[in-house]
Amino acid sequence: MTEEGVSRQLSRDSKLSATYPPAQQTEQKDGSPKAEVSRPPWGLVWRSSIWFITLAVGLGVTTDILVYSMIVPIVPFRLQNLGYEGVSGLVGWLLFAYSAALVVSTPPIAYLSEKYKNRKVPLLCGQFALIGSQVLLMEAPTFAVMVVARIFQGISASVIWVVGLALVCDTVPETIIGKQLGFVMMGMTLGFLVGPPVAGALDDRFGFRGPFIFGVIVTALEFIGRLLIIERKDAIRWDASLTGLVGNSSRERAYGATAMDAEKRDEEPCNGATTRPTDEENGTAGEPARPPAANEAQQQPLSIVGLLVTLLKSPRAMGPVFLTFIFGLIVTSQEPALPLYLQSTYGLDVSKVGLVYLAAVIPSFFSAPLSGWYADRGGTVASTLVCAICTVPFYILIFIKGPLVYFLVMFAFLNFFSSALISPVTAELAAVTRSLDGVGYGHSYGAFNVAYGIGSAVGPVIGGQLYDHVGRGWMAISLFDLGMILVGIVIVVCFFGERPVLKRAVSYWLRGRGFVNEHDQNQTHDVAA
Repeated sequence: MTEEGVSRQLSRDSKLSATYPPAQQTEQKDGSPKAEVSRPPWGLVWRSSIWFITLAVGLGVTTDILVYSMIVPIVPFRLQNLGYEGVSGLVGWLLFAYSAALVVSTPPIAYLSEKYKNRKVPLLCGQFALIGSQVLLMEAPTFAVMVVARIFQGISASVIWVVGLALVCDTVPETIIGKQLGFVMMGMTLGFLVGPPVAGALDDRFGFRGPFIFGVIVTALEFIGRLLIIERKDAIRWDASLTGLVGNSSRERAYGATAMDAEKRDEEPCNGATTRPTDEENGTAGEPARPPAANEAQQQPLSIVGLLVTLLKSPRAMGPVFLTFIFGLIVTSQEPALPLYLQSTYGLDVSKVGLVYLAAVIPSFFSAPLSGWYADRGGTVASTLVCAICTVPFYILIFIKGPLVYFLVMFAFLNFFSSALISPVTAELAAVTRSLDGVGYGHSYGAFNVAYGIGSAVGPVIGGQLYDHVGRGWMAISLFDLGMILVGIVIVVCFFGERPVLKRAVSYWLRGRGFVNEHDQNQTHDVAA
């Protein structure tokens, strides 16, 4: 098609996007797919917009963490009332059940989400599982029933952490992905901020069932937000101008397309019946649209084994995955012991333990978007290193016994920097996904979720056992976490980024010693790239 013909077609498409219902007869005679509906859904633009998708997924993360965190200040005392002993260890096993279910359910959820190219349906199903798990946990008369409830809750969590993050990457341009993921991760802090204190207050006022009734209400309200989501791939059927909001690479990688698919798509001419506004008009590189059927024919998704091999062969992909494991380990290792430590050291009851969480977590509410913003500008390596290094002194200061105010300040700083870690890590995973053929965002965040799930499954067990069986259990947990964060710093230095810090440092040292000149080094880097 000539440029003049393309211009006429674009003008026609823009008129159709402004006046509905769109004309369907020509498209049907051409043999192109028939539109499902004649009029666009209500609120099409804002329901598929970047801000709404980010908000909906962020609220999903908030709800998941809120419901998860309510168990920390309440269940230890509930188990004591039921006559159980060794409560710290039992709480650790409850958290393990949640994390184990999250790990086991993540691979099929990630695979099916990519295979059937749908994010909304799994998100809705996850909410039903979350409501059911809360009702079951609320009425659980024994520890075994509590374990079953936590398993269902873990399955629900895997949906938002895999499908939700993949939906954000499907929608958001690459240039601001770190910032938007940072906003999503604010939900993590908000959940920890609201969950424990509200749970403690409701437990005091209404008894054990009060917090879970609150959780069911919040989950039902958040379900409405998920119901309103319109995925970008569906939105462009009614308004082609929405295509240009996301860069080519993000759209190609959304469901695991290969680099060859992208090249073929760029080379083939436009089909007049399905031409949409080019990315050149929207300020990005050009990408002619093709019929959906042709797109499906070009894509040959990797098998589950192929995906695992592809990820395992990439050191850059495994770096953030291992760091996510460490993050899950250190965050959850304190959870079964902290309420008991505060009770034995400062004489705090369940409601006051919730207030400790409130006072300590407020500063970390701002750390995730700040680290995500810095990752977009300074790079994921610098952002991750700064956050990890800044946590080191506070893992030592946190176990030094002092007044309650001292503990709150140290705990607040520790949470501020540790919470900031996750935004650049998820941004690095998005960058890795765009560099791997056949790997979609759902696959990468599935690996992320498995790593976090394993870490958060092992962490509470280790923390509970250390606190129960070591003389100074809280100090042992803090030193264990310190060792793990030092391992995480080594991983960032060795594996993060296109050219890791260690590789650049070695190259610089060799050039300084005269072993390698700059020209040879550039050639070596080009060959490696």
